[in-house]
Amino acid sequence: MKKPDRPRMKRAMKAGSIAAELFSSRGHEQKLRQYRAWQVWEQVVGTQIARHARPLRMRDRVLEVRVDQPVWMQQLRMMAPQILQKLNNALGEQLIDEIYWRRGRVDQPPAAEETFRPPRAALDSEERRRIEASLPPLADPELREALLRARIREAEYRKALAQQADQSDPPR
Repeated sequence: MKKPDRPRMKRAMKAGSIAAELFSSRGHEQKLRQYRAWQVWEQVVGTQIARHARPLRMRDRVLEVRVDQPVWMQQLRMMAPQILQKLNNALGEQLIDEIYWRRGRVDQPPAAEETFRPPRAALDSEERRRIEASLPPLADPELREALLRARIREAEYRKALAQQADQSDPPR
């Protein structure tokens, strides 16, 4: 079986760039730019409002936002022109023409402290030297660098776990 005639990929593509390429190849670039509203929503309206109102969907340049309480909905309707202007400014262009407020349950995103972050402990120069020496010789310098970073992170993680275990052991 013959290998395909195409150049090797130096580095794997990120999922976001693949999705952007797919959307743009199908003529959905504007839709993709509009959906960035989800990313900037909390920055635009602030954390207090974001706890009570979240973007739900986009239809024909109208952003539908779910609001959890009638009092908040009334307040947000009055603030709609300012929110719309700030939102379009944050998106960098006029992508949204109107905001439609809908009453309903607002799901909260996980708090930052709930996000799992593996523990890491700093390695000394001798530990780093040992890791570098253990790497096999590789022709591709990018691959070698990626492998080195992965092994350093693994060693930092293992060291942090060992330190935590030492701290939790009762003295004898």
